[in-house]
Amino acid sequence: MTSTSTRSRTAAVQRAVVIGGSMTGMLTAAALRGLAEEVLIVEADELPLGPAPRKGLPQAGHVHLMWSGGVHAAEALVPGLTNAWLMAGAHYVPIPTGMVGLSSQGWFRRWDRETHFLIACSRDLLDSVVRQRVVGMRGVRVIRARAEGVLGTAQRVTGVRVTEPDGREQLIGADFVVDASGRGSRAPQYLKSLGIDPPDEDVVDAGLVYASRLFRAPKGSDGFPVVSIQADPRAPVPGQSAAILPIEGGKWLVTAGGTRGGEPTDSAEDFEKFARGLRHPLIGEVISHLTPLSGVTLNRSTRNRRRYFERVRRWPEGFVVLGDAAAAFNPVYGHGMSVSAQQALVLHRHACGGLQQPRLAKHVQQAVARKVGAAWSMATGQDLFYPGATGGRLRVVDRVLTRYVDRALRTTTGSFTATRKFTDVSSLQSPVASLLAPRLVLATAIGPLRPPLLGPPLSARENALVRPATGSDIDEVDRELP
Repeated sequence: MTSTSTRSRTAAVQRAVVIGGSMTGMLTAAALRGLAEEVLIVEADELPLGPAPRKGLPQAGHVHLMWSGGVHAAEALVPGLTNAWLMAGAHYVPIPTGMVGLSSQGWFRRWDRETHFLIACSRDLLDSVVRQRVVGMRGVRVIRARAEGVLGTAQRVTGVRVTEPDGREQLIGADFVVDASGRGSRAPQYLKSLGIDPPDEDVVDAGLVYASRLFRAPKGSDGFPVVSIQADPRAPVPGQSAAILPIEGGKWLVTAGGTRGGEPTDSAEDFEKFARGLRHPLIGEVISHLTPLSGVTLNRSTRNRRRYFERVRRWPEGFVVLGDAAAAFNPVYGHGMSVSAQQALVLHRHACGGLQQPRLAKHVQQAVARKVGAAWSMATGQDLFYPGATGGRLRVVDRVLTRYVDRALRTTTGSFTATRKFTDVSSLQSPVASLLAPRLVLATAIGPLRPPLLGPPLSARENALVRPATGSDIDEVDRELP
């Protein structure tokens, strides 16, 4: 890379720099395209050309969900992205039709009317399709370098300081800088170097450990649902869960997780045993008939961490923090990528009037915080109940709200109206406040309109496909319209 000294600002915005080339960074670059002559993505890793692992994303081997709320945001930034994912091998999963899920309050019904959806594939595929489309945009360029700090003053950030792979340090001038570098972000240190007090920070840690393994999908399993066995946070035992995600290439990715005191191991021999020991043994029974294609990989980086950048009083112009760098969530809820996509869209909408608008960065940071709020409340409101959870405390109002949410969740097991309204929030298409919408409050007061399912709602074909020895606790898939 040619040395680029810090330039004085001119009337026209010349360059925007994005720190980090993962999903958040790429969508951020798409959000900034056209608002600067050049959008430069600074990434320490050598980015693969196709769907392959990279060093800076160790969690890629675990189940990742792109909920409809995130898909809509990503599609707005990169038109045609959804179809590109599907053409590359990802699966479109209608919700609730395409999910077999056991919540803390019982089995979800697979209503015959789609309300939401998710994109199911490997994280490597998700990233590679976004990367291919964004890097191909005019004015977007990637350089391999490690961001070491930002340039400027407490009033305005004017660039970044980077180190190239050969150890040379370079100064890159910029009119606008976005830190999208993930959980390892050094944004608080960047602010401190400018003479700005770092933000307050909350960390809630349930001690979750993830273990994942790839299996060959059974023949004829096209259209098989996502399967999820969730923990009950209110039970006085460690929370243990697992999920089966159909991904590209005729494979199923299975991820199991356990909170402090109930963690899975990286032993292949223990993987099926752990899955059989959940609140229902379905996933353990299913994988016992499958051919494993990999060993077991572990991930322990699962803390919820939120940095309140929006509360920093002296926020510099030209600097924004997005994605996991601002707020990272327990991956078990599958919200990280979707929230990041929504944040990038927030940036785009606020910046459409130009990157030199007064207080633009401050306004974006405040708007981003509102997008973070829903996922943060859902994650920490559950994690704090697990034995040994650290970093937070449950207030009286939290306990009252949790009882209401539990009752609403129980209602979803037998009410289509409750299912639709509740999933509006869990898919990130509506704010948490929507849980108090009159229709859901009324439905919750009435309770489930149908009796609880006694077992997983697999169809006869699905059950025969994955459980040759059919159990007695299988419910026929509910195909009646609500």
